[in-house]
Amino acid sequence: MPPVDRTIAVVGHICLDVIPAFASGVTSSNSRLEPGQLYLMGPVDCTTGGTVANTGLALHKLGASVRLVGKVGDDLFGRAVLEVLSSASPELTTGMLVDADEPTSYSIVISPPGVDRTFLHCPGANDSFCPSEVVDSALAGVGLLHFGYPPLMRRVYDDGGRELAALFQRARARGIMTSLDMSMPDPNSPAGQVDWRDWLARVLPHVDLYLPSFEETRFMLTPAGPDSPATSDGSRPTPELLRTLADQLIGFGAGVVVLKLGAWGLYLKSAEREQAEKRPLQLGESWSQRELWAPCFEVNASGTTGAGDCTIAGLLAAAASGAAPAQALVQAVAVGACSVEAADATSGIRSLDETRARIAAGWRRRDDPPPADDWRYDQAHGLWIGPGDESLSQTD
Repeated sequence: MPPVDRTIAVVGHICLDVIPAFASGVTSSNSRLEPGQLYLMGPVDCTTGGTVANTGLALHKLGASVRLVGKVGDDLFGRAVLEVLSSASPELTTGMLVDADEPTSYSIVISPPGVDRTFLHCPGANDSFCPSEVVDSALAGVGLLHFGYPPLMRRVYDDGGRELAALFQRARARGIMTSLDMSMPDPNSPAGQVDWRDWLARVLPHVDLYLPSFEETRFMLTPAGPDSPATSDGSRPTPELLRTLADQLIGFGAGVVVLKLGAWGLYLKSAEREQAEKRPLQLGESWSQRELWAPCFEVNASGTTGAGDCTIAGLLAAAASGAAPAQALVQAVAVGACSVEAADATSGIRSLDETRARIAAGWRRRDDPPPADDWRYDQAHGLWIGPGDESLSQTD
């Protein structure tokens, strides 16, 4: 694969995560927080979160040219976010928006030992971010535009996706490939009441690569939502279910659908060759009528925070460099695996050359069984080819 030679713009949600450490000796039995009490704590860890930080910084560490566009407030937390980005490279802050009238989005993560985490979240400037704020100059020299987390950005979902669709249309008119990632809407929030099928039908005709998780897709497309047994027990989704969901998304207009499956890897399905108008810009014929499933690599996991965002970074870097879909999926799960080897999202990310060398050296995949009897294993790439794939008799 050639190097990524055009800038990737990463746009959308960004926040500051504030994580106070509990003092030593605190256990699940004595960590209950009672009103009116003072609790001695350890140091606080502050880290950036969201698509712009996680996917953007991962792409930067991989070696891609990156432009970040998100919104923060003119406050202490906003300056902290910009400092984190600047510490990776001062150029990463040049596209960021600062709004003096809005607070920076933050989450206070209360995570006592042995107890489920509690999140205190302020959406802040993310709620006021509008896709129209991505001006034409921010798209200059960009080869791929990636947008993330509409369900956490009120103005992006409140208008039924119209402004985001317009942004993607502007990008594609410039020959820029478009990509979209999702997040799980809170069912009890305004985002949980959105008609996401209608929203997707408006936005996806302008999306080349659609990259949600399986759980998010189930919530948005089916009445059962995330509480159905198929999504809540951790079992591997069936290829029939994945195919049905992907076909609906392709029917809405997406060119390529990649569903994130957590520990089960990535599932890819793309539009048929006859639907040439849906084939992603700048991607070759090898991306048409594909059905692939890439298992994860084996790792000693330290944390899964931001792993999906980093997996997407691996895929985008591959797509932007002209890789075929099998290569792109393998690179994506490899970058995601590097992410989970560290406690935070991006500390474990290596350069593209290092990542590819690790794959070439025989990095072991998880020994998952075939998705179904009619799937064939592609030994050259280490993934499965499904019955809906036009090239069952060949490899990329």
